[in-house]
Amino acid sequence: MEVKIDARGLACPKPVIETKKALEGLKEGNIITVVDNTIARDNVSKLAKSMRLHYTVTEDGGEYQISIFKGEYSTQAEDMVQKRPDLANTVIFVGSDVMGTGDDVLGAILMKGYFYTLTEYEPFPKAILFVNSGVKLTIEGSPILEYLTKLMEMGTEVLSCGTCLDYYHLKDQLAVGGITNMYTIVETMQETNNTIRI
Repeated sequence: MEVKIDARGLACPKPVIETKKALEGLKEGNIITVVDNTIARDNVSKLAKSMRLHYTVTEDGGEYQISIFKGEYSTQAEDMVQKRPDLANTVIFVGSDVMGTGDDVLGAILMKGYFYTLTEYEPFPKAILFVNSGVKLTIEGSPILEYLTKLMEMGTEVLSCGTCLDYYHLKDQLAVGGITNMYTIVETMQETNNTIRI
């Protein structure tokens, strides 16, 4: 059975809520949710991941189609999750788009090098929080997008401060991860064994 949800033009969390309702009412089959922004795409994908369901994402003309499979595909998804490496109970707090103080060009090089190295070093962090100008690293054109995408595939949660994205007028340019608020930032940092600030 295939169910299609047209969530274009709907603000979050409506696309997630509609998708969740459809999944709860479906014993086996395929839910296809169509959205028109990256935030909804990422949040619906996160829902599928949290439910341990296999999903795919395709783009066509600025619209995203998230296909979520339930039933016979669930075992495959569970196997994929089990193959992921364990995550360290560590949160990385990124408060700037450059590393260190002094020369910003050098700081940008260091930041890129840091995130590349992070993808090569296990265990991967539980979450990465981006605040202030750090959110510029999660938008379109960021030099570290491929590294953040790889970390997310390994299970790391990537979150950008919504207030910060609004302040810099970048919310519609978010290219990776989700949007969060100060409560979640504090909660995430409080629940971890170790917070690394860069």
